[in-house]
Amino acid sequence: MTKCIAFHSYKGGTGKTTLAANFAALLALRGYRVVLLDLDVYAPSLQSYFDTNPKKWINDFLFDKAQIEDILLDFTPILTSVSKRSSIDNNFPTKGKEKSAHLDALKGKLWVGFCNSKKEEIYKLEGGSATTGKQDSSKIHLLRRFIFLRELIISDYHADYVIIDTSPGIRYWSINALAVADVLLLTLKMGDLDVAGTKKVSEEIYGSFTKFGTKSFLLWNRVAGYCIPHNLQNLSPTTSGVMASDMQPGMNIQSRFGRDHSLLSKSSYLIDEQRVTERNMKNLLSNETGMEVISAIPCYCDIQFSRKEFLTVLEHPEHPFTNQFNMLIDAVARI
Repeated sequence: MTKCIAFHSYKGGTGKTTLAANFAALLALRGYRVVLLDLDVYAPSLQSYFDTNPKKWINDFLFDKAQIEDILLDFTPILTSVSKRSSIDNNFPTKGKEKSAHLDALKGKLWVGFCNSKKEEIYKLEGGSATTGKQDSSKIHLLRRFIFLRELIISDYHADYVIIDTSPGIRYWSINALAVADVLLLTLKMGDLDVAGTKKVSEEIYGSFTKFGTKSFLLWNRVAGYCIPHNLQNLSPTTSGVMASDMQPGMNIQSRFGRDHSLLSKSSYLIDEQRVTERNMKNLLSNETGMEVISAIPCYCDIQFSRKEFLTVLEHPEHPFTNQFNMLIDAVARI
């Protein structure tokens, strides 16, 4: 049975696109048939993430100008290339079965549908004409075409998972994307605006979906991780001027700074304090919204501040970021 999962947030900048793309890629690498859709129609960016310029867009399908095979691009080759060059077996819980990650990667499929970022196309999705300002299409028709797209993905592509990257906030296409999903992952960062906005979204729209069986969860992103706070960089002559971004993927504080116990002690204390604060906020927000925390993904500087993001779970299968996604997939599978 196909499971449709929407990554949503109250405000932008929570990392939804990165989360959705990596989640979809790792599912496919596990051997599932996965379709990733960019429904962040007001600021789509997946095409830049995958470094592609599609000839046809989701917009074209909604306006009856393209078939489904025109808009879903097959990115499965990136999975097979990774499976050949990486030792990925350790990333797949086998539970007594023979390890078959390499074979799973060859079985898995990844299709991606992109949304057009041109302003006139965005305006048309809202039901208007950029030149005349008049309503030239029916929103109901567009919604029906979107539901039809989901049905075709299930029937023709036999997808195990449909992953949707939504627009943030409470907007027309955000609500449409949430309405067709089985699982809603409400993504937020640690901050007053995110927390307040998440409560607002939960109160105003999520109850309408969960009342009819949709599952919703909180997904914390960029929480305290292994990054060293900037104010600790010059506490010791051995670490003077060192940037947290100098750390390599998977490198922890101990391996980077050796036996600098003063730095390690103060760094650990501050990070522990931050984690206590975050844990209290998570518990408070869960109690107020009635939504469980499905995962809390730490902030990794080498990912957050990289010049160009791609699919970290494919490029760095041993990275702790990838391990977090494996745990998230396991949590979703139990829903």
